[in-house]
Amino acid sequence: MLESLSAFWAEYGTLLLEGTRDTLIMVGLSTVFAYLIGLPLGVLLSITQPHGIWPHKWFNRVLGWIINVGRSLPFIILMIAIMDFTKLIVGTKMGVPGAIVPLVVSAAPFIARMVETSLAEVDAGVVEAAQSMGASRLQIVWKVYLPEAVPSLILGASISIITILGYTAIAGAVGAGGLGDLAIRYGYQRRVPEMMWVTVIFIIVLVQIIQSLFSWLSTKLDKRLR
Repeated sequence: MLESLSAFWAEYGTLLLEGTRDTLIMVGLSTVFAYLIGLPLGVLLSITQPHGIWPHKWFNRVLGWIINVGRSLPFIILMIAIMDFTKLIVGTKMGVPGAIVPLVVSAAPFIARMVETSLAEVDAGVVEAAQSMGASRLQIVWKVYLPEAVPSLILGASISIITILGYTAIAGAVGAGGLGDLAIRYGYQRRVPEMMWVTVIFIIVLVQIIQSLFSWLSTKLDKRLR
């Protein structure tokens, strides 16, 4: 058993490490860019609701519709549909760079809804108190909504990152690299079942690490638990 594991690692260990690295790069960069888009959209969804601090009924409806459309598209279809756009942005449709653009486009609407849900949990009394003291809308967002929603935002971030991690595995089906690519090329196409199982284990470990880390961080920052 140990000999077979050693032989497998000797043959595929470098590929697995490179695949893990590529997966982490895709997840990290995509999460950052998706939050740069999704966080402001989620804030806008929250504050433009009828009971929000900046109510705009039709703007909220149109923005919500656009975000729902983005969330409705299956990732594999979206990735293929915007390949030309991806090439225009990063210069290639393949590999890690070619996966980041569709990952961002797909994850940003999901993150926007996660942010909207987190902000909805903020105590309305705290917001009203800030308004009564003359705080501007921008001040309420930066000094009330976002700080008060930090624990929930962190838990939402863990869900978003794990979702993006799952998308990277799908992206491997069209040559994006990473662990998903290894599972398909070696585990399925070349009939190396060990590679399939090892990549699954690697992804499970990554999910467990992400979930545990963000759950711990959310608990540490939750003022209600102090």
